[in-house]
Amino acid sequence: MAFSASTVLAVCAPQSYFIASLGVAAAIVFANLGAAYGTAKAGAGIATMGIMRGDMVMRSLIPVVMAGVLGIYGLITAVIINGKLDKPDTLSAYTAYALLGAGLCVGMSSAAAGYAIGIVGDIGARCNALANGKLFVGMILILIFAEALGLYGLIVGLVVTASSVEHGAGLCTSYLS
Repeated sequence: MAFSASTVLAVCAPQSYFIASLGVAAAIVFANLGAAYGTAKAGAGIATMGIMRGDMVMRSLIPVVMAGVLGIYGLITAVIINGKLDKPDTLSAYTAYALLGAGLCVGMSSAAAGYAIGIVGDIGARCNALANGKLFVGMILILIFAEALGLYGLIVGLVVTASSVEHGAGLCTSYLS
């Protein structure tokens, strides 16, 4: 069976499903890495601070909660990307790479945000205890801006995911036929 160049390019590649599935994995894995790092690093600072000022422990748990939200960003994106993979035989390379990019965008943004939240949560909790709570508002503002990095990635990832299927539709035909 001979193929012309136009016929070969018109058939959807079977590996497109794998490439798009990497977007699912990237979103959840990198977002959870950021959440885990932020939780561990901030938790270590809170535990150390608790030795000095046990009365401030509950107030200092905010970085841990904020880091945990990053994992939810990855989960949301992974579920949405996975929902776009209902017809693997007609998934174009364009759509597959767009979904991979969306997963990487959310995952890596959340990893960066988790790193920032962990560092600020660790040092901020300790310094806040030494300053008798005077640094609390400043620490919260820094944490909000660090969390925003993950939120920006989530927004871009969702926009890319939403438009990927319609822009990639009709670019190739099923490899099953």
